[in-house]
Amino acid sequence: MVMTGGRVWVAIALVALAGCAETTTPQGQVSDVPEGVLAIAAPFQDLSNLRIDPEDGCYQWLHNGPVETTYLPLRTDTGRPICTRAPSEV
Repeated sequence: MVMTGGRVWVAIALVALAGCAETTTPQGQVSDVPEGVLAIAAPFQDLSNLRIDPEDGCYQWLHNGPVETTYLPLRTDTGRPICTRAPSEV
C-alpha cells in the first residue's frame, strides 16, 4: 500500500493522537482533550464541548446555530476529520 504525502501526515497525526490519554463520559463527551487535537483543530470550531463518535472514532464539536444545535465533525485547517483511529478501508 502506497500512501500519498497528505495521507502520510494524517496517518502520523492519528498515531500520535492514539497514544494520548483522554477521559470520556458515557455519552462520549471528552473531558480532557489531548494537546495534539487542540493543536491541529481549525480555529472556527468551539473546543469547549467535544465528543467522540462511537461509530467512527472521530471527534465532534457542538455547534450552536441560529436554528438548531448539533454536533459537527471536528476538522483540521485543511478540512480533514480528526479521529482517534485510522478510517477502515472498504
